[in-house]
Amino acid sequence: MTQPQVHPTAIVAPGAVLGSGVDVGPYSVIGAHVRIGAGTRVGPHCVIDGHTTIGPDNHFYGFCAIGGIPQDKKYAGEPTGLEIGAGNTFREFVTVNTGTIQDVGTTRLGDDNWIMAYVHIAHDCQLGSHIVISNSVQLGGHIHIGDWAIIGGLSAVHQFVRIGAHTMIGGTSSVRQDVPPYMIGAGDSFRPVGINAEGLGRRGFSPADIQALKDAFKILYRRQLNISQAIDALIELQSRQPDQAPTVQALVDFLQASSRGIARP
Repeated sequence: MTQPQVHPTAIVAPGAVLGSGVDVGPYSVIGAHVRIGAGTRVGPHCVIDGHTTIGPDNHFYGFCAIGGIPQDKKYAGEPTGLEIGAGNTFREFVTVNTGTIQDVGTTRLGDDNWIMAYVHIAHDCQLGSHIVISNSVQLGGHIHIGDWAIIGGLSAVHQFVRIGAHTMIGGTSSVRQDVPPYMIGAGDSFRPVGINAEGLGRRGFSPADIQALKDAFKILYRRQLNISQAIDALIELQSRQPDQAPTVQALVDFLQASSRGIARP
């Protein structure tokens, strides 16, 4: 077992738990309710606070502020939390806040996410795994983002928005409504223009799956259907292409759960 390495200028509060091989850089501050998993590296001038649990092998570059209280005027000091999985990268000046009791009380990030400089992840956000968030993206509170999503730099996402898995959002976008899985697009407001076929191919989706999703895109956005009618048409598509039914079902499930309405071209 490798002992944690804490720079002499860093401050680790009594009660904090550092796993094997954790490295805490110069002038960083670790709060009393923080637990950091094995092999995680904390760069210089970072602050990790709050009821924050961090898994193994994460890397926080300089000046990150992790586990700060939510930027919500209703917050009254409740012991809400932040949970971060394994193998994530947080570049310089990233901020991630804890949750609120108005939601599940915990902000969560999964594994292998790449969070670039100056990104803000607000209270109660729920992020999956393998997500890329580019420089200066701003996420409002209560946002849900599915696995493998990519969000381009300088984009802003409105609170309570849901972004589906495998989406690709171009830079400088303003996302105000839910973005279904598999979509690609950009704009202010965000406009889907098609299926993220290149990304899906790289992740092992078959040509038949991708074609089924292209057909699904036409149903959702080209046939002038409302959401209920589009769901019925997507279910009918599944019956005609049973091998692709699980892929299309993820889109159906997302539409059925949407409460803000979906982004339109």
